[in-house]
This record gives sequence, C-alpha cells and structure tokens, in this order.
Amino acid sequence: MLSNFYMMKKLIECVPNFSEGKDMGIIKQITDAIESVEGIKLLDVDTGKATNRTVVTIVGEPEAVVEAAYRAIKKAAELIDMRKHTGEHPRMGATDVCPFIPIANSTMEDCIECAKKLAKRVGDELKIPVYLYESAATKPERKNLANVRAGEYEGIEQKIKLPEWKPDFGPELFNAKSGNTIIGARDFLVAFNANLNTTSVRRANSIAFDIRENGRVDPEGKKDADGNVLRTPGVCKSVKAIGWYIEEYGIAQVSMNLTNINITPVHIAFDACVKSAYERGMRVTGSELVGLIPLQSMLDAGKYFLAKQNRSIGVSEDELIKIAIKSMGLDELNTFDPGEKIIEYKLTGKEKSGKLISMNLKAFANETASESPAPGGGSISAYVGALGISLATMVANLSAAKKGWEEKWKEFSDHAEKGQQLKDALLKLVDEDTYAFNQIMHAFALPKNTDAEKAMRKQAIQDATKYAIEIPFKAMQLSLESMHTIKAMAQIGNPNSVSDAGVGVLCARAAVLGAFLNVKINASGLTDKAFAGNKIKEGENMVSEAEIMEKEILEIVHSKIN
Repeated sequence: MLSNFYMMKKLIECVPNFSEGKDMGIIKQITDAIESVEGIKLLDVDTGKATNRTVVTIVGEPEAVVEAAYRAIKKAAELIDMRKHTGEHPRMGATDVCPFIPIANSTMEDCIECAKKLAKRVGDELKIPVYLYESAATKPERKNLANVRAGEYEGIEQKIKLPEWKPDFGPELFNAKSGNTIIGARDFLVAFNANLNTTSVRRANSIAFDIRENGRVDPEGKKDADGNVLRTPGVCKSVKAIGWYIEEYGIAQVSMNLTNINITPVHIAFDACVKSAYERGMRVTGSELVGLIPLQSMLDAGKYFLAKQNRSIGVSEDELIKIAIKSMGLDELNTFDPGEKIIEYKLTGKEKSGKLISMNLKAFANETASESPAPGGGSISAYVGALGISLATMVANLSAAKKGWEEKWKEFSDHAEKGQQLKDALLKLVDEDTYAFNQIMHAFALPKNTDAEKAMRKQAIQDATKYAIEIPFKAMQLSLESMHTIKAMAQIGNPNSVSDAGVGVLCARAAVLGAFLNVKINASGLTDKAFAGNKIKEGENMVSEAEIMEKEILEIVHSKIN
C-alpha cells in the first residue's frame, strides 16, 4: 500500500510516549526537536489530558529515527519534571517508553539495534537509567512492559537498588526529575479504548479482565503445584487491558493494547468488550484509537461488520472505512479522519492513486483530449476495463440486497469483493500506463555522446519499452478475468440489471482489444524478439477468448431482455 518512494527505503516506526498531555507548548518543543532531523516524517501526535500523556508516531530510516528519538528524549528531560507529574496512565519517566517497530524493508533485528544504540546514548549522555523491553530485552522478565514499569515513578528509587533491576544502560541511581526510560523493539501495536456508559473504574476493570489474555486471578487465591496463583484467562489473546476513568470525557474506558492484530484484530476486541459489557449491565458507546492503525485493519473491520448484517462486503475502500468507523463508534469522542489516523494514508496521502484517477470525469476527458500524448489508449483501455467490472460489481451488490434473495447474499458478496479487487487493479494501471510512456520518453532523452552513454541509453530504452508492454498486457489479463464475474452476473444476477452486465462486457472487450493495440505497437520497437513474440501470441489468445466470452454473455443478456 505504500508508494514506491517509501517501499524502496528501509523504514522504521518509533512511538515515544511522553509524560505530558496538557501543556501544548512543551509538546510543541518536543515535536519541533523531532522534526529538526532530516528524513523524519511526523505521523501523529496524540495528546490526553486525563492521562497527562502524549503519544508521538514518527517514521524514517534507522539512523534518522534514532537521532530524532534522542533529541525528543533530551528535550523531554529538559522540560518535564516527574516530581510534579500526575495522570491516569502508568508511567515511569518523562519519556516513559520508546519502542521501535519494523515498517518497510526492515526487520526486528534492525529495530533491536536501534533500541540499543538509543539506550546507550540516553544512558551515557543524558544520565537517564534505561531498561530494554520486548524483543530488545536482556532478561526474560524484562520483555513484558508491565513488569518493567511495575511500581511506576514512585517506586523507582527503591526498585533501582535491587540487583535484578539494575538498568541496562545509564546510572544505577534514581533520576528524580526524569525518572527512567524504557526503550525496546516490538511488532506493530494498536492502542485502542472502548468507551463505557459508566464512570466506575471497578466495572471497567471487570470487562478488561474478561477480555485480556492474562485474565483475572482466582478469586479465592487458589494456587498451582508451583505455588503460583491460578488465573482465569480472558477471551482475547495478544490483548492487554485495564479499566480507567477519563475525567476529560466523564466516562470509564477499557484501555487496550493489541499486541498482535493478526491474532486479535480491533473489531474482535471491540465486540468482546460489547459482549462483556452487555452481560454486566453496561453498554459500549463507542471507541477511541490512540495513534495510528494499518489500513488493512480498517478494511477487515468494515467487512466484518457488513458480513454480520448479511450485507455484501464488495464495496469500495472508502465505504469499508466508513462502516468500520460507525460500527465501532471511533468518532464518538473526537473526529476520526482516515487521512490522519491510517498509517498508509498518513505516509503517502489519502489519495493513493495517481494524477489521472484523482481527476473528475470532465478533467480526465479534457486531459485526454489535450495535445499531450499521454494519457493515451493504454490508460483509456484500463479505465474502460475498470468501468466494465464496476458495472458487474454493482449488479452483484444489488443482487445481494434484493428482497427474497437473502439466502444468496454471500455468493453475490464474493462476486462483488472480487469485482472491487479487479476494479482497483485496473484503476492503478490508468496512471501506470502514462508513467510507462514517460519512462520511454526519459530514456530517449538520455545523452548519447560516448559509446558508453549510447549503450546505456539503448538498454534504458529497451527496459522502458518492456515495461510499457507489461502494463497494457496486465490490463488485458485483468479485463479478461473480469468477464467471468460479468458472465456470472448476467446468468444469476438481478434480472432487472442484466443490461448493465451487457454494457460491462462491451467495456471489458474494448479494454482487452484496446490494450492489445498498445502491446503490439510497443513490441514493434523491441529488439528482444522472443519476449515480444511471446507477448503478441499470448495477447492474440486473450483477444480470441474475450471475443468468444463477449458473444456468450451478450446472448444471455439478449435472451433475458427479450
């Protein structure tokens, strides 16, 4: 989902948590220190007055992220006095916790290295005691953040004297002003709170105990053979949770850390809270996301809640996100802006598509009709193909919602979901075909003064030409594939929309034949005749298959209309 620019880089996310959520002047100075580092992108600043805590999310390459985190920790140590700090959230220091997370082309080992570099520098230069946690932990008992933070700031002075709690870096002395800092490496974590219609922390905790993996201790204090108090596990694995009261909103919340959203996604954790609250006479009124969330998590949530309603999940990305927001009440306390809260959108901008697909219909037509050679037939073929499968997807969604066809909704939903995938892939090719053309123009513009330059230019032209063949060839494949969905909708879809399936197949055939023209014209200039010949042969086969399928589908359409 990330742009090519970002995907080429080794990217690491860092999420430092600062023990200040009220004084925006202090927070601004910390974020200014972060942004003073070249190559760093500040993704999110999430402040909480009741927790008196700010969660900052940054991303960049390893060296830049370590430098930005160091400057932020240094500035926080200058401005935040833990002797005066109060807040609902557990905390140990001015910079309480600072994890590194692999995002793109990076590994957990990269993040562990970042954590150790930062921890050493903070300990040596700032004289702040540092513990390493999660994947960077030096001892098993330090993996769990809760264990390291136990006792919080008020307990550090005595805890740091214990041999088993000697800091990993920095002085073995209590730093009264800055406290301790916990630095580590972990997988992506989603901080997610469920809002309750109660002010009772005890009742909020009862829900937290129901859902969190660690569950609750045996009420009678029963122990196992080793003397450990027995626990009843909660229903959600990879979830940590506590209950608290948020004075700012006048409600209690179940505050959760979802440490592996592949095991327990946000929508499952949310529904677990809903079920537990209902059974205890309470109600979940909405939720709150702290920090950022992956796009896929929002799409999965949208599909989950649509499926619970027996509605087609084959709707657009924007619609899935809207359903997820409304179903979980993510906008109850604050506006939920997908462009600000979804990590992929924040990195690359809400519009992940290129220039052409971002245009309105009139602007796109005007751009095509201008004197510029691009967009040309390749882009138009991909777009026509996208329109064709869009019509079939519409038929699938209408059929899934048709009265009396309730038992068939899942079948039509599957067709609609497939249609959305094909549509999105074809839309991407609209801009990519123009990009491919520009690559050829760029190659032809390369210098050719020396033999070496001539050879480099010739190779660049051939590489760009192959790329310019692959794009319309892919459009042919996708458009041909879309005909299977179009045919299914002509056969079994809502009969009132069968003409839409007919128009869809006409678009799909035009896309296949139109894209093939671009394959052939680009292949004519290729010196690799074997590559060109294979593409032409495969393209001719696809054209023949498309014409046969068009005839079959139109026969079905005409028979139903007549």
